[in-house]
Amino acid sequence: MKLLISLVVILKLVATVTSLTIPENGKLWAVLVAGSNYYYNYRHQADVCHAYQILHTHGIPDENIIVMMYDDIANDEENPTPGIIVNHVNGSDVYHGVPKDYVGEQVTSQNFINVITGNKEAVRGIGSEKVLESGPNDHVFINFVDHGAVGILAFPSDELYVKDFIDALNTMHTKQMYNKTVLYVEACESGSMFEGVLPPNINMFATTAASADESSYACYYDDVRQTYLGDVYSVNWMEDSDAENLKSETLETQFEITKNETNTSHVQQYGDMTISKLSVSGFQGEKDTEPKHVPEVPFDAVPSRDVPLHILQKKLHKLNSNSLEARELQKSLFKLNRNRVYLDDKVNEIVRRSVKTDEQVTYAKTQRKSLQNLDCYDTVARYFSKECFSLSQNNYAMSKMYIFVNLCEMGVKPKAMKKAMDRVCTHPSIYEIGRASCRERV
Repeated sequence: MKLLISLVVILKLVATVTSLTIPENGKLWAVLVAGSNYYYNYRHQADVCHAYQILHTHGIPDENIIVMMYDDIANDEENPTPGIIVNHVNGSDVYHGVPKDYVGEQVTSQNFINVITGNKEAVRGIGSEKVLESGPNDHVFINFVDHGAVGILAFPSDELYVKDFIDALNTMHTKQMYNKTVLYVEACESGSMFEGVLPPNINMFATTAASADESSYACYYDDVRQTYLGDVYSVNWMEDSDAENLKSETLETQFEITKNETNTSHVQQYGDMTISKLSVSGFQGEKDTEPKHVPEVPFDAVPSRDVPLHILQKKLHKLNSNSLEARELQKSLFKLNRNRVYLDDKVNEIVRRSVKTDEQVTYAKTQRKSLQNLDCYDTVARYFSKECFSLSQNNYAMSKMYIFVNLCEMGVKPKAMKKAMDRVCTHPSIYEIGRASCRERV
């Protein structure tokens, strides 16, 4: 372990594993999703590939594992080791053997919903056509990794909103697609996908990288690959799974270890807490394996949305400041910051046009209200993504969505906010504002 856990915590973790196996005649199923693309998001696909290796090594057959990832990283021109993806500095390849069920433009929120709800007809002719075909005796493990915002998980070209997500989970329950389901979600503000909305009585247990109002963190910057290789929460639970006997470790123990090792954000748990007393093997595989340990290296953790900024800064630090390459990177850094200011100004103007007083403007920009008015927020967030800044391709824009939560909770009507957006967002919807450049120049 990277940290020494106190005796108090150790005693807390000593729990009886109430079930080492899935129900009689039951199977294990898994859905693994990396919702991003582009090389600077390398870590998301690395996390999911590593998760696959854990499940595969522990005996879950490939026909029961469904993987969704863009698959543009392993052979990207920036990757100095073509065909290889690692999740730890000097780590082993985690890309080999990974099923490619849904790749590229097939990685969408709707296909994800179709997969987890077993809608085979809806994915006919798409990817491998695999969906969950689990039943009432089965255990399901879902791992999602990408950018997020309040009530939103990003996919490469669209978003999954909390209302649709919870509806899909309820559909799984109604269709008796599982005995118990466990979800691990790595994203900024990922707690908001469950807090106050995940029913406690549908046999689901979820843990998240962050609370409903904070960033998750990238880690393991690699000077060779010039990108971050993992995310703090994800590598903590996976390195624990690699090292431990999953039959004798409970989900609660893994949660507590991950929570204590993740000192950059507040790891959360939701849903049916009795499930946390079950063994990790009941969801990640029951086959015995040799423990794997990786050498300790600094996390070098940074907020997920600031990864493009930190990559540029690290590249610059290695160069002679007067070199041509350094000047080009400085130009890219200037553009990135300029684009962020542009987005900030647009959001500020939308807020000013949506309310009547300066006090209301300040309140909307400084508070972090809990999301309650799902209908208002769903309407406004979708409209902002369509008309102003595509959320799925602007992770920095996602950091501003709490403002629209505040406006909804203040009682501002969606009609007023949409009218403000129509006046402010006179440009085409902008993509990639969080990178060094954006498709529609500003």
